[in-house]
Amino acid sequence: MTALDDLLTLRDLLRYAVSRFNAAGLSFGHGTTNALDEAAFLLLEALKLPVDDINPWLDAHLTRDERACLLDLIEARVTTRKPAPYLVGRAYIHGLGFRVDERVIVPRSYIGELLMRGVLESEGLGLVPEPEAVGRVLDLCTGSACLAIIAAGRFPNAEVDAVELSPDALDVARLNVADYDLGDRVHLLQGDLFAPLDGQRYDLIIANPPYVTAEEVAAFPPEYASEPQMAHIAGADGLDLVHRILAQARNHLNPGGGLLCEVGTGREALEAVYDLPFTWLDTEESEAEVFWIGEADLPG
Repeated sequence: MTALDDLLTLRDLLRYAVSRFNAAGLSFGHGTTNALDEAAFLLLEALKLPVDDINPWLDAHLTRDERACLLDLIEARVTTRKPAPYLVGRAYIHGLGFRVDERVIVPRSYIGELLMRGVLESEGLGLVPEPEAVGRVLDLCTGSACLAIIAAGRFPNAEVDAVELSPDALDVARLNVADYDLGDRVHLLQGDLFAPLDGQRYDLIIANPPYVTAEEVAAFPPEYASEPQMAHIAGADGLDLVHRILAQARNHLNPGGGLLCEVGTGREALEAVYDLPFTWLDTEESEAEVFWIGEADLPG
């Protein structure tokens, strides 16, 4: 008997996958934080089932072809150490799905949660009092365009410019923009931060730039090392791009606008350099890794 003959239900495959992942010492963090959630996501997405809850399907008997496919994916996760979203070509932010492959970082920005929960708006902090009044949004380092797409949904009257340096990442972004039928509102631009914008101004700038130090990148586990290095590395203190964004953002914001930027664990390093009134925002899984600063408080 083989695993293909012994493991008949989704519950069997889930248990097997968790055991294999734990025994292999895999690293997580690309949408899940542990072996159980990683296994559940991988199996459900491969079966084209809703990824939010595996429980309704646990006792479902799988066809032989389905079992063979899932066993191959479990083995690939262990042997290649690629994040599960790369193996199934899809990642999610609060229920919204996006195409991904090795050309883009796996979407997992805390900014997505902040936008979708309305934290910036009147029911939250009141930083963006009227979502319908937001006319222009800029998404820097857009990658797969996930944040640009979320912003387009949250601010229904806004035109969204999404800038990305990597032409390969933009190819993936185009697929996602097309999937959400947002080609008339989300405009993808290739270039370095503000360079392709020709002085245009926005009501809101969102940015999830690279913010990892070179030393940390060198120590990455294989899962993180499989992502494009340019999506992570940002100099000795991890803030090279954040410094540039802060220096130029005011020139691209309308009066009353603001900058929402993710910096990971860079708060202490950032506040050691700038005497600015950052508002630090928490999410379900992060504390003070994203800041807001209004246009009038920015340098320049």
